[in-house]
Amino acid sequence: MQTAVTAPSAGRTSRIYPAIALLAFAGILVSSISLYHHFSKSKTSFCDIGQSFNCDLVNRSEYSTLAGLPVALIGIAGYLVLLSLATVYREKAETPLLLLLASLAGLAFALRLTYIEARVLYAWCILCLSSLATILAIAVVSGLMLAAATKRS
Repeated sequence: MQTAVTAPSAGRTSRIYPAIALLAFAGILVSSISLYHHFSKSKTSFCDIGQSFNCDLVNRSEYSTLAGLPVALIGIAGYLVLLSLATVYREKAETPLLLLLASLAGLAFALRLTYIEARVLYAWCILCLSSLATILAIAVVSGLMLAAATKRS
């Protein structure tokens, strides 16, 4: 027997969409700052806190692009998808599942980049870690929302 997922339109679950939208907007902001620093010509001291924390080193490394696209731009696109799901498409029954799947894809991408920071570059980017925390929060909240929507049906 299959469990149907209904659109969360009332109660606690409907308040989760604004939280996801706010987190997605924060992700867009962090990714936009990272994209700005990616294309910046001069060295910045924005988050240059010695050898271990250096956004310039991470944002301008060979790992900062994928197929010629800056990973920060890919992040912006991903957060825009999450934002649109949490706002424009929030009434659709499949939105909780789509939010979870999209956020898990973003989380996997962010974890891969974090691995590269830790094991290849040996430097951390505060902006990247902020984006990781943001996408992790969206994934957790989306999972809780999907579980609540599935349980109600």
